[in-house]
Amino acid sequence: MREIVAATPFNMLTRTEVVACEGGFAELSMPFDPRMTQHHGYLHGALIGYLADTAISWSAGSKVGDVVTSEFRVHILAPGIGESFIARGQVVKAGRRQVISRADVFAVSGGEEKLIAIATGTCIPVGQDRKEAVT
Repeated sequence: MREIVAATPFNMLTRTEVVACEGGFAELSMPFDPRMTQHHGYLHGALIGYLADTAISWSAGSKVGDVVTSEFRVHILAPGIGESFIARGQVVKAGRRQVISRADVFAVSGGEEKLIAIATGTCIPVGQDRKEAVT
C-alpha cells in the first residue's frame, strides 16, 4: 500500500502517509498545508472528504484487494483546524460485490486529536487480484 500511495500524484501533493493498512483497517496522516484551506483558513472540505474517502477505500482494499469507491457520505462536525490530520477507516461488511466501510477524520493540535468528520462509503472490488471477501 505504501508503494501505491507513493506513486499516486494526488497523495504526493497532499503528502499523505500510510500509518497502518491491514485486515480491514486503515490509518493515514496528512500534514496541514495553508494552500489547502478555504476562505476562513480551515482545511477545505474537499480535503476532509479526500481523507475520509481514502481511509474508506484503503480499509476496504486491505480486506479484499483492489477497489474503487462507488459512493461515500461525509458529515463535517467541526472546522479543520490543526497541525495535521488523521483518518481511520474500518470495514463494516465485506462481500464479493461491495465493501461497506466507515471513517473518522481528526484534526491534531499539540498531540491532541479532535474528531472533525465521520463518513461511510461503499467500495467495489475490481481486478484479478481480489482477495476472498468475507460474507
